[in-house]
Order: sequence, then C-alpha cells, then structure tokens
Amino acid sequence: MQNNYISTNHSKHYLKAHIILVCKYRKKLLVNQLKVDMYNNFNSIIDSSDFTVEVFESDQDHIHFLIRYIPRLSISQIVRRLKQQSTKLIWQQHSVSLSKEFWRKRTFWSSGYFVCSIGEASPDTIKQYILSQG
Repeated sequence: MQNNYISTNHSKHYLKAHIILVCKYRKKLLVNQLKVDMYNNFNSIIDSSDFTVEVFESDQDHIHFLIRYIPRLSISQIVRRLKQQSTKLIWQQHSVSLSKEFWRKRTFWSSGYFVCSIGEASPDTIKQYILSQG
C-alpha cells in the first residue's frame, strides 16, 4: 500500500470515501435512458474534477461512489459538486419527464447523503500500531 499514497507539498495521504446519493422522495428515476445519461453526466463531472471515482453504481433510487480525494477538498464540497452539476445536466436533458416528477422546482437528489471513510488497514491494526509507539 505504501506506493498508493499521494504526495503533495506538505502532506502524504490516502483518502477514500464511500458516498451514497438518494433520489428525492426515493423516486425510482435511475432507469432506462435517464440512467444512461446520468452516468455520462457523472463521468463528465468526474473528468473535470480534482478527485477521482474508482467505481460508481446505482440502483433505481440511489447511487454509490467510491472516491479518492485530496486533503484540501471536503466531502461536502465533493457531494455539492456531484449533486449540483448532475442535477443541472439531467434537467437539460430530461426537463419534460422530470417536470412531471418535480413540479415545484428543479431538483433531483434528496438534501442529505451518506458518507463513510474507508482505508486499507483495519481499525484494529491502526490502533495496535499507535499503541506500540509508546
């Protein structure tokens, strides 16, 4: 794992997170052409971002991401970018069908999200390493 670290001017890091975004009202919208377009939109967003997505996959009402990011980015910044840009793009492509689902405003994702940090070492391994330093 040592060679998986990223070095910048003042840090060496290996930051990964699992993020889940849920469709507003748990609507099962990630199907057919809308799902294909959303995937393409996310790929476009990811290509122009300063974080990487190792994998992403969806069910009909939510999507999972495994991202790798640098310390100057917060998870909330990453989530905001993914949600805002994907919502804007999908509304440009599917405004007629989405207007039937969300008649009040142009939304797509619920306001919340799930995130969990992950790493290569188990918490027990890290705890034992720290305790062995004394």
